[in-house]
Amino acid sequence: MPFVPHSDEETREMLSTVGVKSLDDLFEYIPKDMRPKQFALPEGMTELGTLQRLQGMAGANSTVEMSFLGAGFYDHFIPAAVDAMVSRGEFLTAYTPYQPEAAQGTLQAIFEYQTAICNLMEMDVANASVYDGGSAIFESCMMAVRATRRERIVIDAAVNPLYRRMLHTLTDNLKLDIVEINCDAGLPVKEQIIAAIDDSTAAVVLQNPTFFGNVCDYNDVFAAAKAKGALSILSVNPVLQAVLKTPREMGADIAVADGQSIGQPLNFGGPYLGVMACTKELVRQIPGRIVGRTTDLEGKTGYVLTLQAREQHIRRAKATSNICSNQALCALRALIHLCLLGPDGLAAAAERGMELARYAAEKLSGLPQVTMLNAAPFGNEFALRLPGNAAQTVSKLLGKGILPGALPGKWYPGMDSILLVACTEKNSEEQIDALAAALGDALGGKI
Repeated sequence: MPFVPHSDEETREMLSTVGVKSLDDLFEYIPKDMRPKQFALPEGMTELGTLQRLQGMAGANSTVEMSFLGAGFYDHFIPAAVDAMVSRGEFLTAYTPYQPEAAQGTLQAIFEYQTAICNLMEMDVANASVYDGGSAIFESCMMAVRATRRERIVIDAAVNPLYRRMLHTLTDNLKLDIVEINCDAGLPVKEQIIAAIDDSTAAVVLQNPTFFGNVCDYNDVFAAAKAKGALSILSVNPVLQAVLKTPREMGADIAVADGQSIGQPLNFGGPYLGVMACTKELVRQIPGRIVGRTTDLEGKTGYVLTLQAREQHIRRAKATSNICSNQALCALRALIHLCLLGPDGLAAAAERGMELARYAAEKLSGLPQVTMLNAAPFGNEFALRLPGNAAQTVSKLLGKGILPGALPGKWYPGMDSILLVACTEKNSEEQIDALAAALGDALGGKI
């Protein structure tokens, strides 16, 4: 029986109150394919019954003993102290620090986070922060549009496809010209990117390492963008920033990243945080809040919201963003993680992942008919070309408790045979040997 929350008389009265005659009229502005199909909700359950039902559903999930999944989100080790410190009530229940006299601890934590990100990226200013890597790219593009008063964005197809989809979604109602430049075997075609940058271009958006794991140097592209008056945006892996060329060294104006890999558990996709940093010249275009350190009348150190160009604080038309949220807790996780590891520990994690990736690439590409997608340098992630459909192979290995990697074919036409493999310090040579053996069996028809 359909679920009826009220009697027919009560329903008619409620509809009349809002000025409509029927439920169809109430949902008129919702596209038909998105309207509720029915209201046949199940009977309510007790707390115990609900818990048992959910436990049963969770128990049906398949489990993996080892994972090589990456594609922008990585299973790094998180010290136990991160959870312990973030769980303190002073941080866990704190709200946006509008009153500095009552929020010095939160403000100092944000200030220290900003400092850590600036040091990691070698940029002048960082905010705290936006939602994730995709929203950070969108916000950086909007910074460029405001700063240059132009409406053309050139973005490489080797940028994470999820981020590019978010960029298209969030700009769908804006009069922007987003030009995507196809990659070649997962590699940016820099000549085509440079050729696409013209006098109407607000920004060029690139990623290092690319979605396919390849490490690139974009000094020439960013120099070409600067010559045309366009800004340069670089999306990076924050862990690998400990060992790779920084955005400042490449000449980027804005650096962005998904902060998941620095202290955030994978947790079914969130919450994460979008890392953003830029040059001093763009400080008034960056969204969110910027905390500054000062001294009070007694000479004591204090922390304040130096810039907060949100719609809550200034006229809506002058706000730099209307979607910034209080991501301070996720930013705090990132800060604690970075502080616990330190520069040497972060570099060690990056180097270990890269070392394991090279071991895995050698073992896996040595299997019959398995080749590397390209011969370019890579970080902790690389792409393989399998002799058959990669999704079918992944399905076979999942049955053995192994998640061998991501499937770029979901987003890139013609790449159904490509497998994207990532390694972190949580993997091992023994796991890679097991992956190679299982992959060999799967491709040989043994499983």
